[in-house]
Amino acid sequence: MKKTIKRFVQQYILPYIISLLVRLINFTNKKVYKYKTKAPTEAFVLSMWHGQLLFQALNYRKYKPKGCIKVIVSEHADGVAIRKIVKYLGVGDIQGSSTRGGTKALIKSIKSIKEGIDVAITPDGPKGPVHEISDGIVAIAQKTKAKIVCCSISPNKYWQLNSWDSFLVPKPFGTIVYKMSEPFDINNLSLLAAKKKIKKNMMENLNE
Repeated sequence: MKKTIKRFVQQYILPYIISLLVRLINFTNKKVYKYKTKAPTEAFVLSMWHGQLLFQALNYRKYKPKGCIKVIVSEHADGVAIRKIVKYLGVGDIQGSSTRGGTKALIKSIKSIKEGIDVAITPDGPKGPVHEISDGIVAIAQKTKAKIVCCSISPNKYWQLNSWDSFLVPKPFGTIVYKMSEPFDINNLSLLAAKKKIKKNMMENLNE
């Protein structure tokens, strides 16, 4: 019984509370938006580092207010909570990852993009290595010919968790810089070249 209650709290109560805290922290911060261009009219792949995923739903909503997006979320137990959090923040989900359900996630992602729905992915998730690109994002972008947009945040006050991805949580009453890169494509590139290009653009977007 205790395990059932604990699971219910972790998977349903906490995600709702976390989503409210994300909105509250965002509200109390001064926000600066550094978007290189307007959002593409065609469906695209939104790429973010795993350690920065918490506030990217709000970033996307400002970047493309009328857009529809689904994020690829692990089928592991932790993924249930993440799916609930992003749902409360207005984002759909696709179940699967590089370690479990990858083929299913790839098929659903390709279908979503062809239907005009943007797809978000953490190419170093769900377990790392940190800031390394998995094959999945390359497959999705190349099979759909979709462009990639890199997103990141830079808060001036934050907590950084002692986790493999150094998970970043902005503190209230500071400034958050929301960033989106120029859209780019990786068509006709080899797997290695594509991964190098994605990582280069993501690191530039993160550090600029």
